[in-house]
Amino acid sequence: MKRLGQSDVAPLERVLLKHARSAYADQPTVDAEWQKLGYPSRPDFAGAVEEYDEFADLLRRLGATVDEAPADRDTSLDSIYVRDAVVMCDRGAVLCRMGKPEREGEPAAIERALRQSGIPIVGRILPPGRLEGGDVAWLDERTLAVGRGYRTNTAGLRQLRALLGSAVDRIVAVPLPHWRGPGDVFHLMSMFSPVDRDLAVVYSPLLPVPFRELLLKRGFELVEVPEEEFDSMGCNVLATAPRQCVMLDGNPITRARLEAAGAEVHVYRGREISRKGAGGPTCLTRPLLRRV
Repeated sequence: MKRLGQSDVAPLERVLLKHARSAYADQPTVDAEWQKLGYPSRPDFAGAVEEYDEFADLLRRLGATVDEAPADRDTSLDSIYVRDAVVMCDRGAVLCRMGKPEREGEPAAIERALRQSGIPIVGRILPPGRLEGGDVAWLDERTLAVGRGYRTNTAGLRQLRALLGSAVDRIVAVPLPHWRGPGDVFHLMSMFSPVDRDLAVVYSPLLPVPFRELLLKRGFELVEVPEEEFDSMGCNVLATAPRQCVMLDGNPITRARLEAAGAEVHVYRGREISRKGAGGPTCLTRPLLRRV
Protein backbone atom coordinates (compact mmCIF):
# COMPACT_ATOMS: atom_id res chain seq x y z
CA MET A 1 0.00 0.00 0.00
CA LYS A 2 1.42 3.37 -1.00
CA ARG A 3 1.04 6.30 1.38
CA LEU A 4 1.18 9.82 0.11
CA GLY A 5 0.84 13.45 1.03
CA GLN A 6 0.28 14.69 -2.52
CA SER A 7 -3.47 14.21 -2.68
CA ASP A 8 -6.54 15.93 -1.33
CA VAL A 9 -8.94 13.10 -2.20
CA ALA A 10 -7.28 9.72 -1.51
CA PRO A 11 -8.51 7.85 1.61
CA LEU A 12 -7.52 9.78 4.71
CA GLU A 13 -5.29 7.70 6.96
CA ARG A 14 -3.74 10.19 9.38
CA VAL A 15 -4.72 13.75 10.18
CA LEU A 16 -3.42 16.52 12.44
CA LEU A 17 -5.99 18.45 14.48
CA LYS A 18 -5.80 21.13 17.15
CA HIS A 19 -8.69 20.70 19.52
CA ALA A 20 -10.73 23.72 20.54
CA ARG A 21 -9.65 23.22 24.14
CA SER A 22 -6.01 23.63 23.04
CA ALA A 23 -6.55 26.46 20.55
CA TYR A 24 -9.08 28.44 22.62
CA ALA A 25 -7.72 27.61 26.11
CA ASP A 26 -10.71 29.01 28.03
CA GLN A 27 -13.52 31.55 27.77
CA PRO A 28 -11.45 34.52 29.03
CA THR A 29 -8.88 33.87 26.29
CA VAL A 30 -11.65 33.76 23.70
CA ASP A 31 -13.13 36.99 25.07
CA ALA A 32 -9.76 38.73 24.82
CA GLU A 33 -8.97 37.67 21.24
CA TRP A 34 -12.03 37.19 19.06
CA GLN A 35 -12.56 40.81 18.05
CA LYS A 36 -8.86 41.45 17.36
CA LEU A 37 -8.87 38.46 15.01
CA GLY A 38 -11.86 39.77 13.09
CA TYR A 39 -14.40 37.13 14.12
CA PRO A 40 -17.97 38.26 13.43
CA SER A 41 -19.17 37.05 16.83
CA ARG A 42 -17.80 35.62 20.07
CA PRO A 43 -17.26 31.84 20.20
CA ASP A 44 -18.55 29.97 23.23
CA PHE A 45 -15.72 27.89 24.68
CA ALA A 46 -17.85 25.06 26.10
CA GLY A 47 -19.85 24.80 22.90
CA ALA A 48 -16.68 24.77 20.80
CA VAL A 49 -15.21 21.90 22.84
CA GLU A 50 -18.40 19.88 22.43
CA GLU A 51 -18.54 20.51 18.68
CA TYR A 52 -14.88 19.64 18.25
CA ASP A 53 -15.26 16.35 20.11
CA GLU A 54 -18.01 15.42 17.66
CA PHE A 55 -15.93 16.52 14.67
CA ALA A 56 -12.87 14.50 15.72
CA ASP A 57 -15.02 11.44 16.44
CA LEU A 58 -16.53 11.70 12.95
CA LEU A 59 -13.08 11.65 11.35
CA ARG A 60 -12.13 8.62 13.41
CA ARG A 61 -15.30 6.80 12.37
CA LEU A 62 -14.39 7.50 8.77
CA GLY A 63 -11.08 5.74 9.26
CA ALA A 64 -8.54 8.43 10.15
CA THR A 65 -5.99 8.27 12.94
CA VAL A 66 -5.93 11.63 14.73
CA ASP A 67 -2.76 13.38 15.91
CA GLU A 68 -3.43 16.36 18.18
CA ALA A 69 -1.30 19.50 18.24
CA PRO A 70 -0.79 20.73 21.82
CA ALA A 71 -1.68 24.12 23.26
CA ASP A 72 0.93 26.78 22.54
CA ARG A 73 1.19 30.22 24.11
CA ASP A 74 2.60 31.73 20.89
CA THR A 75 -0.61 31.09 18.96
CA SER A 76 -4.15 32.48 18.92
CA LEU A 77 -7.69 31.19 18.45
CA ASP A 78 -6.92 30.93 14.72
CA SER A 79 -4.52 28.06 15.38
CA ILE A 80 -7.55 25.76 15.42
CA TYR A 81 -7.32 26.01 11.61
CA VAL A 82 -4.23 23.82 11.28
CA ARG A 83 -4.24 23.47 7.50
CA ASP A 84 -2.96 26.98 6.95
CA ALA A 85 0.41 26.61 8.70
CA VAL A 86 1.80 23.69 6.66
CA VAL A 87 1.71 22.07 3.22
CA MET A 88 2.30 18.34 2.85
CA CYS A 89 4.11 16.50 0.08
CA ASP A 90 5.31 12.90 -0.19
CA ARG A 91 8.67 13.82 1.40
CA GLY A 92 7.14 15.55 4.41
CA ALA A 93 6.06 19.03 5.48
CA VAL A 94 6.71 22.51 4.13
CA LEU A 95 6.20 25.08 6.87
CA CYS A 96 4.28 28.14 5.73
CA ARG A 97 4.71 31.82 6.53
CA MET A 98 1.38 33.33 7.40
CA GLY A 99 -0.17 36.23 5.53
CA LYS A 100 -2.18 37.25 8.61
CA PRO A 101 0.26 38.84 11.11
CA GLU A 102 -1.67 37.56 14.15
CA ARG A 103 -0.91 34.00 13.00
CA GLU A 104 2.85 34.32 12.61
CA GLY A 105 3.59 31.96 15.56
CA GLU A 106 1.66 29.02 14.10
CA PRO A 107 4.26 27.45 11.76
CA ALA A 108 6.81 27.08 14.57
CA ALA A 109 4.15 25.56 16.84
CA ILE A 110 3.07 23.15 14.09
CA GLU A 111 6.72 22.22 13.47
CA ARG A 112 7.06 21.09 17.08
CA ALA A 113 3.89 19.01 16.78
CA LEU A 114 5.02 17.44 13.49
CA ARG A 115 8.46 16.52 14.85
CA GLN A 116 6.79 14.82 17.82
CA SER A 117 4.70 12.84 15.31
CA GLY A 118 7.76 11.82 13.31
CA ILE A 119 6.89 13.88 10.22
CA PRO A 120 10.01 15.12 8.38
CA ILE A 121 10.36 18.82 7.61
CA VAL A 122 11.23 19.53 3.98
CA GLY A 123 11.73 23.25 4.44
CA ARG A 124 10.02 26.52 5.24
CA ILE A 125 8.80 29.68 3.51
CA LEU A 126 11.02 32.65 4.38
CA PRO A 127 10.55 36.44 4.11
CA PRO A 128 9.49 38.11 1.90
CA GLY A 129 7.49 35.01 0.97
CA ARG A 130 4.01 34.36 2.32
CA LEU A 131 2.09 31.13 1.93
CA GLU A 132 -0.98 29.69 3.69
CA GLY A 133 -2.14 26.10 3.32
CA GLY A 134 -5.71 27.10 2.54
CA ASP A 135 -4.40 28.42 -0.79
CA VAL A 136 -2.89 25.05 -1.76
CA ALA A 137 -4.76 22.09 -3.27
CA TRP A 138 -3.61 19.01 -5.19
CA LEU A 139 -5.33 18.45 -8.54
CA ASP A 140 -3.53 15.13 -8.83
CA GLU A 141 -0.35 13.62 -7.33
CA ARG A 142 1.88 15.69 -9.65
CA THR A 143 -0.13 18.88 -10.12
CA LEU A 144 -0.66 21.54 -7.48
CA ALA A 145 -2.98 24.54 -7.58
CA VAL A 146 -1.89 27.56 -5.49
CA GLY A 147 -4.01 30.66 -4.94
CA ARG A 148 -2.19 33.99 -5.34
CA GLY A 149 -3.92 36.50 -3.12
CA TYR A 150 -3.52 38.48 0.08
CA ARG A 151 -2.39 35.46 2.15
CA THR A 152 -0.02 33.91 -0.44
CA ASN A 153 2.31 36.05 -2.55
CA THR A 154 4.49 35.39 -5.60
CA ALA A 155 7.65 35.00 -3.53
CA GLY A 156 5.99 32.35 -1.38
CA LEU A 157 4.76 30.50 -4.44
CA ARG A 158 8.27 30.51 -5.96
CA GLN A 159 9.80 29.21 -2.75
CA LEU A 160 7.23 26.42 -2.58
CA ARG A 161 8.08 25.43 -6.15
CA ALA A 162 11.78 25.27 -5.29
CA LEU A 163 11.17 23.22 -2.13
CA LEU A 164 8.96 20.69 -3.93
CA GLY A 165 11.43 20.36 -6.79
CA SER A 166 11.02 17.14 -8.76
CA ALA A 167 8.06 16.07 -6.60
CA VAL A 168 5.74 18.04 -8.89
CA ASP A 169 5.37 18.46 -12.63
CA ARG A 170 3.28 21.62 -12.53
CA ILE A 171 2.12 24.32 -10.17
CA VAL A 172 -0.96 26.22 -11.35
CA ALA A 173 -1.02 29.77 -9.98
CA VAL A 174 -4.63 30.88 -9.46
CA PRO A 175 -5.18 34.65 -9.10
CA LEU A 176 -7.63 35.34 -6.28
CA PRO A 177 -10.16 38.19 -6.24
CA HIS A 178 -10.00 41.21 -3.95
CA TRP A 179 -13.51 40.20 -2.77
CA ARG A 180 -13.90 41.74 0.70
CA GLY A 181 -10.35 42.99 1.02
CA PRO A 182 -7.09 41.99 2.69
CA GLY A 183 -8.63 41.72 6.14
CA ASP A 184 -11.08 39.02 5.08
CA VAL A 185 -10.51 35.26 5.19
CA PHE A 186 -10.32 34.20 1.56
CA HIS A 187 -8.25 31.30 0.25
CA LEU A 188 -8.29 29.20 -2.91
CA MET A 189 -10.24 26.60 -0.94
CA SER A 190 -12.89 29.21 -0.17
CA MET A 191 -14.09 28.63 -3.74
CA PHE A 192 -12.66 25.23 -4.72
CA SER A 193 -12.61 21.87 -2.91
CA PRO A 194 -11.70 18.63 -4.71
CA VAL A 195 -13.83 15.62 -3.70
CA ASP A 196 -12.48 13.10 -6.23
CA ARG A 197 -9.97 13.10 -9.07
CA ASP A 198 -12.81 14.22 -11.35
CA LEU A 199 -15.23 15.95 -8.96
CA ALA A 200 -14.94 19.30 -7.19
CA VAL A 201 -17.14 21.75 -5.32
CA VAL A 202 -16.80 25.28 -6.68
CA TYR A 203 -18.22 28.76 -6.33
CA SER A 204 -18.03 29.82 -9.97
CA PRO A 205 -18.91 33.53 -9.56
CA LEU A 206 -15.45 34.07 -7.99
CA LEU A 207 -13.55 31.34 -9.86
CA PRO A 208 -11.03 32.74 -12.40
CA VAL A 209 -12.11 31.75 -15.90
CA PRO A 210 -8.75 30.16 -16.90
CA PHE A 211 -8.76 27.98 -13.78
CA ARG A 212 -12.38 26.92 -14.29
CA GLU A 213 -11.58 26.07 -17.91
CA LEU A 214 -8.56 24.06 -16.76
CA LEU A 215 -10.71 22.04 -14.36
CA LEU A 216 -13.19 21.25 -17.12
CA LYS A 217 -10.38 20.34 -19.51
CA ARG A 218 -9.01 17.92 -16.92
CA GLY A 219 -12.40 16.22 -16.75
CA PHE A 220 -13.70 17.62 -13.46
CA GLU A 221 -17.43 17.59 -12.85
CA LEU A 222 -18.20 20.81 -11.00
CA VAL A 223 -20.70 20.89 -8.14
CA GLU A 224 -21.86 24.50 -8.05
CA VAL A 225 -22.42 26.18 -4.68
CA PRO A 226 -25.40 28.58 -4.76
CA GLU A 227 -24.93 32.18 -3.69
CA GLU A 228 -26.95 31.67 -0.50
CA GLU A 229 -24.56 28.93 0.69
CA PHE A 230 -21.24 30.62 -0.06
CA ASP A 231 -20.96 32.58 3.20
CA SER A 232 -22.01 29.49 5.17
CA MET A 233 -18.96 27.69 3.69
CA GLY A 234 -20.81 25.37 1.36
CA CYS A 235 -17.68 25.37 -0.79
CA ASN A 236 -15.39 24.22 2.03
CA VAL A 237 -15.59 20.43 1.79
CA LEU A 238 -13.08 17.87 3.10
CA ALA A 239 -12.66 14.67 1.10
CA THR A 240 -11.99 11.69 3.41
CA ALA A 241 -11.94 9.28 0.45
CA PRO A 242 -12.90 9.58 -3.23
CA ARG A 243 -16.53 10.82 -3.27
CA GLN A 244 -16.73 10.60 0.52
CA CYS A 245 -16.64 13.95 2.25
CA VAL A 246 -17.35 16.07 5.32
CA MET A 247 -19.06 19.45 5.19
CA LEU A 248 -20.56 21.98 7.57
CA ASP A 249 -24.22 21.39 8.37
CA GLY A 250 -26.68 23.94 7.03
CA ASN A 251 -25.86 23.81 3.31
CA PRO A 252 -28.65 21.55 2.01
CA ILE A 253 -28.51 22.59 -1.66
CA THR A 254 -24.79 21.90 -2.00
CA ARG A 255 -25.19 18.65 -0.07
CA ALA A 256 -27.98 17.49 -2.39
CA ARG A 257 -25.91 18.35 -5.45
CA LEU A 258 -22.94 16.40 -4.08
CA GLU A 259 -25.13 13.39 -3.37
CA ALA A 260 -26.61 13.61 -6.86
CA ALA A 261 -23.02 13.41 -8.17
CA GLY A 262 -22.55 10.15 -6.25
CA ALA A 263 -20.82 11.50 -3.14
CA GLU A 264 -21.37 10.21 0.39
CA VAL A 265 -21.74 13.33 2.54
CA HIS A 266 -21.23 13.58 6.31
CA VAL A 267 -22.03 16.80 8.17
CA TYR A 268 -20.95 18.25 11.50
CA ARG A 269 -22.15 21.04 13.76
CA GLY A 270 -19.82 24.01 13.48
CA ARG A 271 -21.51 27.09 14.85
CA GLU A 272 -18.65 27.76 17.30
CA ILE A 273 -15.63 26.17 15.59
CA SER A 274 -16.41 27.04 11.97
CA ARG A 275 -18.97 29.79 11.42
CA LYS A 276 -17.59 32.24 13.96
CA GLY A 277 -14.00 31.93 12.72
CA ALA A 278 -14.88 31.42 9.03
CA GLY A 279 -13.06 28.10 8.80
CA GLY A 280 -14.68 24.92 7.50
CA PRO A 281 -13.57 21.27 7.65
CA THR A 282 -10.58 21.67 5.32
CA CYS A 283 -9.34 24.52 7.53
CA LEU A 284 -9.77 22.47 10.72
CA THR A 285 -7.65 19.58 9.40
CA ARG A 286 -4.12 19.01 8.15
CA PRO A 287 -4.12 15.62 6.39
CA LEU A 288 -0.74 14.02 6.99
CA LEU A 289 -1.10 10.74 5.11
CA ARG A 290 -3.52 9.41 2.56
CA ARG A 291 -3.38 5.94 1.00
CA VAL A 292 -3.80 4.40 -2.44
